[in-house]
Amino acid sequence: MPILHLQMHPGRTDEQKRAFVREATRAAVDTLACPPESVEILITEVAKDSWAVGGKLKSEG
Repeated sequence: MPILHLQMHPGRTDEQKRAFVREATRAAVDTLACPPESVEILITEVAKDSWAVGGKLKSEG
């Protein structure tokens, strides 16, 4: 069973998330030859003050 884990900043709408999981599931089914029921997707929203790049919090700009 494929498990896809997406981490992103908050702010996407439910419709955007639905579209993502629909398309990601389709891609997994097409490329991994698995049934859609076996594809699990975890969406984790991480605030910018809890995400850093290059030693700097994303919330700092």
